[in-house]
Amino acid sequence: MIIDFNNIEEQALANFKGGEKELNARMFFDGLNRVMIARLQPGATIGLHTHDTSSEIIFVTKGEGHVLYDGEMLPVKAGTVHYCPKGHEHSLINDSQSDLEFHAVVPQQ
Repeated sequence: MIIDFNNIEEQALANFKGGEKELNARMFFDGLNRVMIARLQPGATIGLHTHDTSSEIIFVTKGEGHVLYDGEMLPVKAGTVHYCPKGHEHSLINDSQSDLEFHAVVPQQ
């Protein structure tokens, strides 16, 4: 299968998972697994949430920011990967002055 994000419309999701501002994302969802290319503008966040039934892998492609992972604030930047296993909680925070762009995969387990 090929997922062509050029043919998937970008969505602006306000306060995603209870976060601040908007998550701009192109998402593929097959009913079980979610794959996305997304962007957080400066000051935007994905709200703190727990992965009860799945894990998540976030590969940062541009910019920098932080993840709050199980209560610990960890830096992320282009070229780094954040992995949130099933049963753990996290939030993605763009506390920089430029966009934070990333690819994310949420496989159903």
